[in-house]
Amino acid sequence: MKVFKLGLNLAMTNWHAGPQKNVALSIKAEELGFSSVWCEEAYGTDAVSPLAWVGALTSHIGLGSAIWKIPARTPAMAAMTAATLDVLSSGRNIIGLGSSGPQVVEGFHGQPFNRPVSRTREYIDIMRAIIAKEAPVEYRGRDYRLPYDGNEGTGIGKPLKLIITPKRKRIPIYVGALGPLNIQMTAEIADGWLPIFFAPRVWESVFGEDLRVGFAKASNGKGPGDGFDVAPIVSVVVHDDVNVARRRVKERMALYIGGMGHAKLNVSNRLVRRFGYEEVAEEVQQLFLAGRREESIQAVSDELVDDVALCGPRERIASLLERWRDSPVTTLICDTDDMHAMEVMADLVGTCPRAGT
Repeated sequence: MKVFKLGLNLAMTNWHAGPQKNVALSIKAEELGFSSVWCEEAYGTDAVSPLAWVGALTSHIGLGSAIWKIPARTPAMAAMTAATLDVLSSGRNIIGLGSSGPQVVEGFHGQPFNRPVSRTREYIDIMRAIIAKEAPVEYRGRDYRLPYDGNEGTGIGKPLKLIITPKRKRIPIYVGALGPLNIQMTAEIADGWLPIFFAPRVWESVFGEDLRVGFAKASNGKGPGDGFDVAPIVSVVVHDDVNVARRRVKERMALYIGGMGHAKLNVSNRLVRRFGYEEVAEEVQQLFLAGRREESIQAVSDELVDDVALCGPRERIASLLERWRDSPVTTLICDTDDMHAMEVMADLVGTCPRAGT
């Protein structure tokens, strides 16, 4: 039987009232044998400060960002942050990057949302060079040039080398990619992939070719479980009533496929269409953008929820997990703040002998 690692996604909303809940969840995850905890960011809490807080109160669980927004930080700042977290946590940092979307990038960060794939590639190149500390960093790309040599500069910038030394010369870098070209680039140059939605029933037809194209270009012959971690974020809701469990997932999905992005550029909506739910994606988006939130939630089909999430009583989740075992997933990041659900997953996956049911 295929065994994969478990991660825990810490909800941004849980930090608003203080750190107690997410810290308790992180400590529980470590006790249950989860391999990692992940912090997300949008335009509220960042995904750096919470990782430092959790890292100080745990001892060995991995600390991942899902995701740091590329337009919000220069690659040098991201490398400095990753190196700092790696030192503070004794080598537990996992870098998760993503380009976000145009509404946040242009509306909140005041940066252009263009060429996300090539920007991500350059960004990773620079980060790796800075973290490796092999020489002062010089880089000549289309979007990033170190030292800066534009007309508005002084012309006196100089190549520099990171002052501190990370615990590792190569900190793992994952990418939150959804589009075909971005997935290909991720499989080629990254250490892992963080899809926000993953459907094991149709993974081959939707993602298979893009992953193969990327792996074929990689220099080290990697693949899923062999130097590359496929780590989707998966909603897990344990409840005796499957409809009650599905409802919680539908609320999240309605937000992402209905309102997370502009009507003309919503990557989650596009992905759900590729899963085969064109009509559902269209209806949910129209209702959500019209302000009819409850109807948009109800428009998310049960079949879609069952494709991308784990909902219901323990026995049902155990059955649904078989699809995931047959997929290339190597780490399943549980999106839950329910300790019982964490215990159920640890028991079903077999991460910890102390896990209960």
